[in-house]
Amino acid sequence: MPDVKIEQKVTLGRQETARWLADLAKAIGEGGTVEVPLAGPTVTLELPEEFRCEAELELDGEKVELELELTWSPGLGTSSAP
Repeated sequence: MPDVKIEQKVTLGRQETARWLADLAKAIGEGGTVEVPLAGPTVTLELPEEFRCEAELELDGEKVELELELTWSPGLGTSSAP
């Protein structure tokens, strides 16, 4: 599988952000696949049984940045559909 990077930055309200995170959490909990809506087409990912999870918090002056990262090996079930 070739290297692919899709990045999207949007501004969401509090309720929209909560709904997006809740939908993602529900899909992860149910297993199978998750559809990630992006600026272009929706990307469908097959989910593994285990994830490597990383959380990073950065406080820099007037900016707070919270990054949540989930990673897994392609052999454990990941694919994307156009």
